[in-house]
This record gives sequence, structure tokens and C-alpha cells, in this order.
Amino acid sequence: MGRAGRRLPAVAAVFYGALAALVLLGVRDVLFLYEENRCSMTYMYEYPEYLKIKLPKKTARRYPAYELYLYGEGNYAEENKNLLLTGIPVLFLPGNAGSYKQVRSLGSIALRKAEDIDFKYHFNFFSVNFNEELVALYGGSLQRQTKFVHECIKVILKLYRDREFAPTSVAIVGHSMGGLVARALLTLKNFKPEVINLLITQATPHVAPVMPLDKYLTDFYTAINNHWILKAQDLRNLTTLSVAGGFRDYQVRSGLAFLPRLRQHDSALSVVSSAVPRAWASTDHLSIVWCKELILATIRAFFDLIDENTRQITEDPKKRMSVLNHHFVRHPAKIFEENPEVFTELTGAFMWITVKTSKWTYSVYNDSDGKYFTFPLASHRKSYSHVYCENSMLDTSSWIYGCMNSNSSVCLEAMDLSWRAELLPTTKVVILKLKDYPSLSHIVIQVPPTAGNKYTLDCEFFKDDSRTVQLPVTHLFSFGLSSSKILLNSTGLLYNVQLQHFNQIYQAFKIYIESHCQSLKERKRSIYRLHIPWSHEDSIIVAKVPSFTEISAKLHIAQPQNDSRVPELHIYSSSDCHYEVILKTSLVQILGQIIRFHAGALPVYVVSNILLTYGGQLSTLISTGQCSDFSLELVRTAKLYKVEPLISIVVFLRGFHWFRGIWESLSLPEVDAPIPSSQDAWFPLVSLILFLFGTGIAYWSGVLFSISLRLFSSLWLTLIRPTVLQKDNKLITPRRLCVVLSLALVSWTTCGAFAVFIIYLQYLFKVIKLHVNVRAQQNMLNGDSDCSKETTRNSSIHTVKNQSSTDSASKATQSLSHSAIAEAVNSLKMHVTLLNLFTWIVLLKLPSLIYWLKNLRYNVRLDPDPWRSTAIILVCILEILMNSSTSEVKSSKLLKIATKVPLPLSVAMLAFGRMHLYKIGSSSL
Repeated sequence: MGRAGRRLPAVAAVFYGALAALVLLGVRDVLFLYEENRCSMTYMYEYPEYLKIKLPKKTARRYPAYELYLYGEGNYAEENKNLLLTGIPVLFLPGNAGSYKQVRSLGSIALRKAEDIDFKYHFNFFSVNFNEELVALYGGSLQRQTKFVHECIKVILKLYRDREFAPTSVAIVGHSMGGLVARALLTLKNFKPEVINLLITQATPHVAPVMPLDKYLTDFYTAINNHWILKAQDLRNLTTLSVAGGFRDYQVRSGLAFLPRLRQHDSALSVVSSAVPRAWASTDHLSIVWCKELILATIRAFFDLIDENTRQITEDPKKRMSVLNHHFVRHPAKIFEENPEVFTELTGAFMWITVKTSKWTYSVYNDSDGKYFTFPLASHRKSYSHVYCENSMLDTSSWIYGCMNSNSSVCLEAMDLSWRAELLPTTKVVILKLKDYPSLSHIVIQVPPTAGNKYTLDCEFFKDDSRTVQLPVTHLFSFGLSSSKILLNSTGLLYNVQLQHFNQIYQAFKIYIESHCQSLKERKRSIYRLHIPWSHEDSIIVAKVPSFTEISAKLHIAQPQNDSRVPELHIYSSSDCHYEVILKTSLVQILGQIIRFHAGALPVYVVSNILLTYGGQLSTLISTGQCSDFSLELVRTAKLYKVEPLISIVVFLRGFHWFRGIWESLSLPEVDAPIPSSQDAWFPLVSLILFLFGTGIAYWSGVLFSISLRLFSSLWLTLIRPTVLQKDNKLITPRRLCVVLSLALVSWTTCGAFAVFIIYLQYLFKVIKLHVNVRAQQNMLNGDSDCSKETTRNSSIHTVKNQSSTDSASKATQSLSHSAIAEAVNSLKMHVTLLNLFTWIVLLKLPSLIYWLKNLRYNVRLDPDPWRSTAIILVCILEILMNSSTSEVKSSKLLKIATKVPLPLSVAMLAFGRMHLYKIGSSSL
């Protein structure tokens, strides 16, 4: 038993060390292992200026911390100082801790674009200063921000009141939480929905808060999303675009940025920046504001949205969606036209050349004569199902047509098929299904005269079955040891590799593509595109040929239940090259996905483990009279089967109407657990993995906490002489009552988190002091023991009677000392566990404390305060716990009941706290 007891901590340390390593691998994948930054920085051509807009006195007095600014540069800024504005108003809303100056990228590029068209149209960019509030962590000010934005919209529209083309609405661009505030405008009672007709959000978590740290934050989300679902008919005139940052944005995962899917209307669009044409780059949470490629797409869309008659953003919802789809989903490499002409005349003294082969390549360089290449379709319809063409000339002119003259090789009027094309990084491509165009007799490729330009055109007819290959993905638990492999030996220009059974967010793969070519001549680059059919989250990689390319394949959103489409890897290849595709499961990226989707819930699992450990310590105190060490008790008591089965049973029973009725009659909240029938976020082992991760974090946090206490106590012993702890038999004393009342007053008049933080520091100080005294008494006892031995050796000259009485007194003294030290050590172990638990609670309350400190100059009292009443209860409980000892706990009649409390608290924590972190503080103690 002795060896086994000594072996247990070592085995536990290794096991929990492995768990901590897995957590760190997942964190590393999220924070560091993503594509390089492919965004260009936007620069101002002139010095940016921000003109403060004077607000009505009532508004300024009600919102003293907030301000409204107008952006400008150079002469434009000087001209607008008198506020005689004639442009189109756009309001920028910064996000969490964001600055109003972040509008400069949008404002500067829009100004350059207006200069290019001699200010025929231009935009006035306004920006709100929210005092860089931490609204992602404290939701108490979100409603106040929303109301202030409403007042700002009124002020902005008044500035244009007497203008010829006065706007009746304001376009809004919201970054991060600013986008959520913009959506919240529609929930205000006196808000007129017609004053905003366009909303563009950048990296905004629409679905749920990243960290649900207080009730105001979650209630704000619930009110907005419920309103957008219930009042969907009222939103038809509002066009909303949400742009997510992709995997580079580790602060707001892209799945949260997708707007709720509403069947009632189709005026909402969600895209990931890696799929945006002409950008094709993932952005982090801040660079999405200044990424030049993304800002250019936004400004181009703004100018295409202008109605020539009103000189404002069009009131036509269909046109707005067409423009956004053109610039953010599928760009045909043509300038946007609202109603493009279907048929066009093929004019010019061009040479007509008939091409009868199924595969054709033409290189153009300094060609002074224009040409039309015609491809008769009659001879190809029987053998092929599709035609594919690509053009490396990335201009915006039409280049491919469909002719209906079946009896002539010359076509005077043709259907413009260039609108069916799609722009890619190095080429524009078009894929036509021949059955969809039964009336076409020829495909016509136009090659205009070129001067100094060099580009290549390729066309081929193919059968869809011959270019579509199915590649089953490897199993989740193969851990990269097995792989799926295909070899593409044909000489085609396009391949579609269907990734079978790839539909869950917890799946993650490495795809390796190796290209082999027959000759070493210079070739065009290959394009690899991972296409996710149920959401706009494609990613594109351009690779040299030959090359070895690695692609990460993982999802932002799982496959919807009623969607049977399959993700595809599109390979736009070189014709004389062979491609080998190898797919392997990536364990590191699976861990990264778990952390990306569930890191916010880990504190709940950690606190749950600490509660189970504390309950185990109380049980050991009853059975043995000793308080066990935190790490040993964690190994013994922190078991998933104690909590998860109860939650699973409740989730199962809630599927029955009778149980749901009983549950609702008791006013119990919804269980924060994934539903097994939901394909969106269900994986059987996630709860187990997260619980183990929480156990590992709790173990090592306890170890680090103990080491920190030892370091503090060593420093204390070095600087200050320890004093003997005075034992107070009374649990409630006038001094302690005064402390509780004082902190309750602090909580009620200032900030609840501040009162909690004060008593936490008091508790920490007391535990350090206890640790110091325990070490000092142990050192003294060791010293007395040595002195006793020395005295015994020198006592031979004394009488036997004196020696006997001295030994008896020494033994009695040592027995009392050992008993006192054992009591102090037991108390220290109990307090270290409680303080470790309390540390996690304080960390979750810190955001509101930071918010209060930052806004202290405006208001001494935090209002609303999510922790005011909770803080008073915590102060009372902590004042009692910090002044208790194990002897008092053992003698308490409530000890047996107290040992039963941590388990249901731990279950409640996991049942109701995974999506509501603020419930940890209100239910753990």
C-alpha cells in the first residue's frame, strides 16, 4: 500500500501532464497555426481628421462618455467643417474596446474612389466613440450604446434636412460588437426601421456571446435574435451582410458570425473573408477593419449600390442583394450591371476560326488582329456533358458567348456567357452544362487585339463523371496513422474531389497535393479550392507547378440536417501534370477545433472538478479526521460518471412533453447541453474530453497555486518575523460583522466585483499568513526536537527522577505542538482548495471590475451591476469560510449535509453554466 500510495501522485502527474499538453496543443493550433496574413495595409494619402459633431444638450448630458465624429482628409475635411454635407451618410460603430478612428480605412478609400469619378457621388463617413468600452465582457452598457446610436442617426439625418438629395436612411458598418448594437436598434420601441436599409458587420458574433460573463449580455443576445426571428417580415427592407474573419480570427470564431437563417426572407448574407472574391484572405479580429482587399470590395459595393435618381443607396432590396453577391460571393470578372443585356452583337473586323477539337489552348502576345474562335456543339453533345474555359486576362470585358446560328460559322448576335464566369486569383473560369443550353449551336471565344499583353485561353469538353472523384475521409480516431489517397492521371484542366463524410466541426484533416509534370517548361499556377456548399466559407490556395502543397480542411459550420451536399476540393490544374491527393486526420487540428468551439466552457469544467474535490476533502475529514491534499483528492473524486449521466438523463427526459411541463412549472432554466439529434454541434465524446481537460487544468492550477503560496510565504519569512496565529472560538465577531457590512456597502454603492475582489485579497492574505505560520511552527518544532536530543545527552549528571519528569514534560509539549501543527496543516489544505475555487470566480468577475474602473470618472456606481446582490452573498459566505478551521468543521452538526452539497452544485454547474458562465459565481458557493 505504501508503494502504491507513493506511485499514485507520479502516475497522476503524468496523466494530467498529458492532458495539459493536449490542451496546449489545441490552444497553439487556434492561436498560432493558421495561414499567413495576406492582407495589405490601407494608408491615408492625407492626414486624417475627425470632426466632432455637436449633439443636443439632453443627449450629451445623458451619454457623457459617448461622442459622434465625421471623418475627413485634407481639403475634404476643411470643406466639411461647416457641416454642409451633400454625400451619402455611413455610420461606423466600433466594437469591444474599439476606437472611432478605425473608420479611417473605409473613409479614406471611399474618398479616393469619389475623387476618381470627380465627386459625382461620395460618402460621408461618421463614427461613434464608445469610449473603448469592454462590451464583449460586460453587457450592462450595450442597451445604452444602442440608444445612443439611435440618437446619432437622428442627428445625422438632420444634417441633410435641407439638401437637394436629402437621405432618408443611414448605412451602418459595425465591427465586432458594433454590428450587434446595430442589429439591436430594431428592438427599440420608438425606432423606425426605414432609417437603415443596409447593415454590414465585420467579425460580429451574431449567434451567441464569445464569453457569456453576465446576464445582461445573454439577455441582450436573446432579445435581438428572438426579435429577428419573430419580426422577420419587418426586416425585408433591411439588407444585412456579415463578414467573418476565418481561422485567423481566434477571438470570434466564424461560426458565431453567421446570421440566423430565416426562411421568411432572403435579405441576409453571411460570408467568410477567405471566400470573398479579390480578397481570398483570412483576417484576424482587428485586420478585418483595415484589410485593403476587403475594404476595396466593401467600397466598390457601396458605389454600385447608389441609385442614380436619388443619389443615395438604392431602396430596391433585390438590387442590394445582387450587388453584395456580386462583390462578396461570386464575381464574374465584370463590372456590376443591374440588368445586363442577355444578347449582344459581335462586331469588329475579326477573323473567325472554327475549332473542332475537344481540347484547345491559345496563347496571346502582341496580337494586333482580333479573332473569334467558334466551337460547334453538335459534335460534342453526345460525348461530353460540360465545357470548361479559362482566361488568364483579368480584365472586365466580355469574352465568351453562345451562338444560336446552327447553319453558319459566323455569329452576328450571341448570348453573353461572361456573366456565368467566376473570378479566381490568377484566372477567370466558366463551366457550362451543355444540357442547360439546348438552343446553342456554338461557343464563341473572343480574343481582342492586344498590345504588350500576354495571356492564355484554354477550353475543353469533358464528361462530368470522368472529372469527379470520391475520396472518403479518414476516421476521426485514425490520428493520422492511416490515409486516403487518389491519383489523378488524366490530362484535364479541372478536377472535383468529393470529400465523402466530411460534415462535422470536430473533423479536421491535412490534405497533401503533389503535382508531377512531364516537362520542366514554365506553367501557369494551379489553384486549389476547398468548397463548402452549405456556407460561404471556401478557401483558395495558389501553388506553383510542380509543387507539394498542404491544405488544412476543417469547418466553421457543420452540415445542416436536410442538406446532402458534399464538400469538394476543386483542382484547377495544368494539362500535362499529374496530381496525387493524400488526406490524413490531423489530431492537432481536432484539438484546435474543440478549443475553438468550447474554450469558453472550460472554466465551468474546472470549477466543477474543484467542487468535487472539495466535497471529497470534507468526506475524508469525516472518515479519517484529516483533510487530504488537493491533488490526491482530485484524482480520487473528480469522475465524469458522477455528473454527466444525470445531465444526460435530464436532457433525454426533456424530450417528453410531461417532463418538460414539470420542468417549466418549476421555473428551471434550459439545460446547457448539446442535443444528440442535432447535427450542428454534437459529438459523443466532447463532454468527456472537456471534463478531462477541465480536470487537467484544475490539477495543474492547484499545483501552480500551491507553488505560488510557497513562494509568497518564503518571501514573507524572509522579510517579516511570523506571529503566532490567535485562535478565535467565535465565528461571528463585531469586527467581522463590521467588515461584512462595509463590503456590502461597497458592493451596493460602487461595484459588486470590487467588493468581491477586496475580500478575495483579504482571503489570499490570510491563507499566505497561515502558510507562513505553519512553516514557522514546523521549523520551530524541528529545532526543539534537536535541542531535546542535546539535552538528553547532557542530562546524565541529573538524578533519575528529574530526568523522568523532564522527558514527560517534553513529550507532552511535543504532542501538543504536533497536534496544533496537524490542525493548522489540515486547515491550510482546506483553505487552499477554497481559495483556488474562489480564484476562478474572481477571474470571471474581473471584466465588470475593469469596466467600472475605466468609467469611474463618469460614475462612481456601476449601473447596471450584474454582481451587486451576488457579491453581498459571497462576501458573507467567504467571511465565514475564511475564519473557519477543520476542528470547527469537524465539530459542526452540518458537516454531513455539507459533504453532499458539492456534487449537486457540480452537476448544476455543468447543466446550466456551459453557455452562461456568470452562473458559476451565483451557484458555486
